[in-house]
Amino acid sequence: MKSVLFPAVAGMLTMMSGAAFADTAVSAVTDLNVRAGPGPQYPVIGVLAAGQSATLNGCIENSKWCTIAEAGGQGWVYSDYVTADFGGSRVVLTRRPHGSSVAIVSAPDGYSTDYTGAIIASDPLNDVFPPPPTKVTTYVGAHRLDPVYLDGEVVTGATLPDTVELREIPDYNYRYVYVNGQPALVDPSTRRIMYVVR
Repeated sequence: MKSVLFPAVAGMLTMMSGAAFADTAVSAVTDLNVRAGPGPQYPVIGVLAAGQSATLNGCIENSKWCTIAEAGGQGWVYSDYVTADFGGSRVVLTRRPHGSSVAIVSAPDGYSTDYTGAIIASDPLNDVFPPPPTKVTTYVGAHRLDPVYLDGEVVTGATLPDTVELREIPDYNYRYVYVNGQPALVDPSTRRIMYVVR
């Protein structure tokens, strides 16, 4: 998938004083939404493609939301799906060693962690799911649902909690749901996200 460069989001970051892990390169482990703010309620302003690099600006303390800069723009990503080099090893940012010097950034006004549940992060799917037939994406687009807001990010391979209702698609083996504003095709037996309609 071709990456989408996101525009600058002015004035959304305030760096806190202290030791910052300056100019740390991070890479996406899967196609990852870049959002205008730290949470699923903020609009998607771009996509960091699998393997694409960006510069880490910092993370909100006790949160999985981090801010990055790429191609002159800034945005927020969920740290379960980006890696960085720590001590010579690529490590998922959420699992970085204790005491790592990642800058702490302040959350914007209105930042909330009040969601109805959480997406269970997992490694991305090894098997590439082919794009669904056009009739499926047309059906999902024509039959929009109210979104469910969950902590986390909508990526292939992640698992949805049992509380999320999945809707059937006629003559198709996967179901769909709008999570965090994005339509996703889900395997009803495992509840894993198989495809994100972008």
